[in-house]
Amino acid sequence: MNPVQVGSFQIGGGHPLALIAGPCVIESTQHAVDIAGAIREIAARCGVPVIFKASYDKANRTSRRSFRGPGLDAGLKALGEVRARTGLPILTDIHEPSQAAEAAAVADVLQIPAFLSRQTDLLVAAARTGKVVNVKKGQFLAPADMRHVIEKVTAEGNYSVLVTERGVTFGYNNLVVDMRALPMLRELGYPVVFDVTHSLQLPGAGDGVTAGLAQYIEPLASAGVAAGVDAVFMEVHEDPSRAKSDAANALSLDKLEPLMRKLKRIDAAARDQVPAGAGRS
Repeated sequence: MNPVQVGSFQIGGGHPLALIAGPCVIESTQHAVDIAGAIREIAARCGVPVIFKASYDKANRTSRRSFRGPGLDAGLKALGEVRARTGLPILTDIHEPSQAAEAAAVADVLQIPAFLSRQTDLLVAAARTGKVVNVKKGQFLAPADMRHVIEKVTAEGNYSVLVTERGVTFGYNNLVVDMRALPMLRELGYPVVFDVTHSLQLPGAGDGVTAGLAQYIEPLASAGVAAGVDAVFMEVHEDPSRAKSDAANALSLDKLEPLMRKLKRIDAAARDQVPAGAGRS
């Protein structure tokens, strides 16, 4: 597996576990800057490379009444401010091919949402920016199906691809994670990200909002890291009960540091290594 370069560090290819974290949606510029700064400090103390993530538009909210974010222009301006004030690499979603070039002017990683993971024009537009493309595996896809998705990106000459597992539809209003899927995805030859918090959604189960099971973030993340993922993706908020999107499955900011210290130890054990500065939770 060839590693993928993001900012000053690499993901995959034997490099240590990386973190992708931030609020589900940009709530305000100041909020994004503040939480990005807090995440950066926690990651630095844990010795974990980090990418800040937040969406400028949540186009697939359960209800039309739900908060979607500030939109493309204001959202990219806010993310640019996060980059300028924290120095962190940025990940954000795109939903239409026309958004790719504008988002790429700010973001290091363009993310393809799971529901759009087979949209060829969107994948091609993201690939042609030359930025890292993180594709979330659709809740309706088997791991092996992602080889076709990856080929749509690499056919444009862009081999900087991350593949993200975020759970599989299991009956109504429920997702499950098959831990076999993580090594199966790694067999495709690209770094694998485990989206822990979205995997704990109960889609549509909250009467117009997405419900979730945030109390299981720690065991699910631990299992995923033990299975050998290259990065973990978690939505983080200083007060999840007040988050404007995905409140029910976000990780509370005060739990991030002890969890990352634990995950770093698990990652080291899975690699049969002793982590530098992992400390004790």
